[in-house]
Amino acid sequence: MTDELAGYTVAVTAARRADELGSLLASRGARVLHGPALRFLPLADDTELRRVSRSCLDAPPDVVVATTGIGFRGWIEAADGWGIGAELLSALRPAQLLARGPKARGAVHAAGLPDPWSPVSESSAELLAHLLEQDLAGVRIAVQLHGQPLPDFVDALRCAGAEVVEIPVYRWTAPADIGAVENLLRSVCALEVDAVTFTSAPAAAGLLSLAAERRCRDDLLAALRGPVLVACVGPVAHAPLADHDVPAVIPQRFRLGALVRSLCDALPDRAPTLPVGGRELQVRGHAAVVDGVVRPLSPQGRALLGLLAERPGRVVSRRELAEALRGDGGSADEHAVEQAVARLRAALGSSELVQTVIKRGYRLPLEPMGDRP
Repeated sequence: MTDELAGYTVAVTAARRADELGSLLASRGARVLHGPALRFLPLADDTELRRVSRSCLDAPPDVVVATTGIGFRGWIEAADGWGIGAELLSALRPAQLLARGPKARGAVHAAGLPDPWSPVSESSAELLAHLLEQDLAGVRIAVQLHGQPLPDFVDALRCAGAEVVEIPVYRWTAPADIGAVENLLRSVCALEVDAVTFTSAPAAAGLLSLAAERRCRDDLLAALRGPVLVACVGPVAHAPLADHDVPAVIPQRFRLGALVRSLCDALPDRAPTLPVGGRELQVRGHAAVVDGVVRPLSPQGRALLGLLAERPGRVVSRRELAEALRGDGGSADEHAVEQAVARLRAALGSSELVQTVIKRGYRLPLEPMGDRP
């Protein structure tokens, strides 16, 4: 099937390029829930950035490290707005230029500066190792930050004798619309989403901080460590979550397209395709896939099918199914279960997928799995 994410709900925490990521996910069939976990300050209003930019004019750096494309471009554009753009580029041109990845490298080149050195891994660790191979005593290094401090990176340079100037480009702060991210947080804790995406470390740290303020961090971590899949665009974005033992899917290429493709592989793999009643059945977040056809489910239908699919082939009693309905806000008597099962069968398009076991309950008539996982 082409809609690999059909039936899944994916939460997007990004502020920048959120529309692009949401469109990529929706084009694969996902239902997208957006709640930006941060926002960034306008560069022209950043007095600290203006101060350090002028310091680069007074004492030009020997080395310039560009960590992100948007950050480096924003720095030069802000300097243009202050009327010092040309002077800044003249001050940076003689320096040894380094870029963490291809986007940062492209931004440096687009500014009219010489082509910078860039690590193959696109990692700050390899970039730092490259710098530390040199004698840095007395060397003035300008490090463009990417939304948060880089204490380990900067401290290592200073320990090597360098004078480090931190360039605080696009500093992050709390989101303007706190309601959207609060809704996202509630949905994750309630297991109403199947995956959460993170494209920056500040977004991950921001969501954890909000959860702590709302006294639901334990619920958030429990969700992210198991039922809800975490997908990060790279190891930097994953770092705040890794500190809390939250696993994540990370693509080999740190790009939005690769992030979406990794979700397309990982999410369906979490739910087995079962041979049931002569058909192929896969249970997803808010839908089922029957012989490759996506069948939307109501919350009650998803609750019943999820319980049956936990024990395929085995009988689930009417009492247990009634409790599942009650947990989803429905009624809990036997008649309600019969009606809910009838609606589930209709939604699945086949009555054979949910079998009645007289006086006992219902089951999914699982067929031999053979060598299937």
